[in-house]
Amino acid sequence: MAVIFEAPHRLALRPLALNAPESGDVVVEIAWSGISTGTEKLLFTGKMPNFPGMGYPLVPGYESVGRIVESGSECRGRIGEWVFVPGANCFADARGLFGGSARRLVVPSARALPIDESWGSDGVLFALAATALHAMAGGEAPDLIVGHGILGRLLARLTIASGAPAPTVWEIDAERAAGDHGYAVIHPDADERRDYRSICDVSGDSGLLDTLIGRLAKRGEVTLAGFYQQPLSFTFPPAFMREARIRVAAEWGPDDLVAIRAMVSSGALSLSGLVSHVQPVADAPAAYPTAFTDPTCLKMILDWSACA
Repeated sequence: MAVIFEAPHRLALRPLALNAPESGDVVVEIAWSGISTGTEKLLFTGKMPNFPGMGYPLVPGYESVGRIVESGSECRGRIGEWVFVPGANCFADARGLFGGSARRLVVPSARALPIDESWGSDGVLFALAATALHAMAGGEAPDLIVGHGILGRLLARLTIASGAPAPTVWEIDAERAAGDHGYAVIHPDADERRDYRSICDVSGDSGLLDTLIGRLAKRGEVTLAGFYQQPLSFTFPPAFMREARIRVAAEWGPDDLVAIRAMVSSGALSLSGLVSHVQPVADAPAAYPTAFTDPTCLKMILDWSACA
């Protein structure tokens, strides 16, 4: 059983044939999978820029946790492990550009990361936490984060965990800004500061670059850590005057996942309080639009436990 984007705006939940596991593969029975409000929303709406492997029907998802229940001959000792799976490409009759939203997945053993089962559904957040860590790895810890969705919150938590001062976070939605987070969350119009050394943008807003450059200190850096469907541009003179640097952060790598596991295990990073919605997979046709359009939905999790 898998979630399938049959075409833009057409979602189905139906069985798919799985490729047979090879000697170095494991079969994972998924307990929870996450819905991405960035890349998966673009896939669902048909606005995703062309990538190798793009097309429909397609199984979305790259945030899944579950138990290894079968394996190829080289991995017998892993049966029973609780693991995080960052997507799969194991379906006989659907594309697996991401491929994690299914009851069973076949993946190379190296892609199944052992994690603590006691973390429960919070384990699906490993990919986003690793993405946030990867965005920070190439420069200074951010002193301004743009966007207080789940990725912005993880960036803020990682900034504090790194020992850097608590960042300022911009958020235009009052509900997402509300609460005591251990750092300031403000509307950008209320911020007069113009000397940020490191700005990390996770908003996905293609039109913000001039605004962000205008808030930089001399030789400051803007890191683009969102996913932008429209071309980005900026006015040259303000960037020239500041000798601004612009950096693009791609997705996490395997080392980022391992580092996040160590931080969560040690207590340096908490993933608690970030999953806002959990729905049984049977309700997936309603869960995806909620995840994409409801500003109170920080993170939607699909529960596969009742799925045969």
